[in-house]
Amino acid sequence: MLGPGARSGISALPEVAWRRHARPQQCPARGARAPGVAMTSELDIFVGNTTLIDEDVYRLWLDGYSVTDAVALRVRSGILEQTGATAAVLQSDTMDHYRTFHMLERLLHAPPKLLHQLIFQIPPSRQALLIERYYAFDEAFVREVLGKKLSKGTKKDLDDISTKTGITLKSCRRQFDNFKRVFKVVEEMRGSLVDNIQQHFLLSDRLARDYAAIVFFANNRFETGKKKLQYLSFGDFAFCAELMIQNWTLGAVDSQMDDMDMDLDKEFLQDLKELKVLVADKDLLDLHKSLVCTALRGKLGVFSEMEANFKNLSRGLVNVAAKLTHNKDVRDLFVDLVEKFVEPCRSDHWPLSDVRFFLNQYSASVHSLDGFRHQTLWDRYMGTLHGCLLRLYHD
Repeated sequence: MLGPGARSGISALPEVAWRRHARPQQCPARGARAPGVAMTSELDIFVGNTTLIDEDVYRLWLDGYSVTDAVALRVRSGILEQTGATAAVLQSDTMDHYRTFHMLERLLHAPPKLLHQLIFQIPPSRQALLIERYYAFDEAFVREVLGKKLSKGTKKDLDDISTKTGITLKSCRRQFDNFKRVFKVVEEMRGSLVDNIQQHFLLSDRLARDYAAIVFFANNRFETGKKKLQYLSFGDFAFCAELMIQNWTLGAVDSQMDDMDMDLDKEFLQDLKELKVLVADKDLLDLHKSLVCTALRGKLGVFSEMEANFKNLSRGLVNVAAKLTHNKDVRDLFVDLVEKFVEPCRSDHWPLSDVRFFLNQYSASVHSLDGFRHQTLWDRYMGTLHGCLLRLYHD
């Protein structure tokens, strides 16, 4: 009997091995042979039950197509001409694949179970492919839900998201449920967020890092949907999330803390208020400006614009830090960065190279301010902000 997924059809045939043995046939008389020895044939047959996966059909299933739609798409791809199969065989083959994928889905919800079960004989490389593709997501979809609470309320919006993005509702639900499942599993765990995701869901390093960003944004509820943020990609936000996880979370200072990569370090956020002295103290602000202008004179194409707008830019960056003690201001972090820094620089037509020169000197020159005593705090803040701002600045 064939195991689940072992089939004959358009895509695959079960493994069959056979040997033929010839043996002399014994005559009824004890010990006697008939003249001209008669031969009988014995056929040993072995049927394997390796579950064979058609990657194209798997993609159609993941994309939420019905069997009927999947068959139509396969016909359009020219598979009937390539294989010489009939439409009936194609229909049967597609249905057979879909049944297999439905049976595998409960195991894909907890990938280690797929590795240790014995029902489906799937090579390790195929197991990895099934898992990776099941947890892959569409950029257009993740941008619609990034930073939102992974709750029933958001799930009710999936109809609208499906219409807006052109992604099938079934695929939207799979992707949303995957985000929610990963969040629920790792939210109470100690240790590295990326490592925990890899351990429990067996994802590649890159995909695990993407999921870490999704979990981090959902936990801290960062606003990403405002109109002025629509130019930013998921990759832009994921890049910033990774920097914040590495530098602004509890785990950045204490690897034994619970939920270390999920939560921002509240003590650090409180301490950021100390940075206000950089703009509240007129002497410090003037000295900071002087140091930056001296270092960049003749090196910056937008030097006059920078010099004229230095104090506004500095106040914007420092005030963003000082407000991060409030949850609403944490949520609006990216809105504030775009409003206070990115948009003013864009309006003055700063090239990205000048933004980089400015941020380098702006951050470093603080170490030459004798009256400023929060250098370590400044480096922790600006080290992350420097990288984020360069990523957010699409000139």
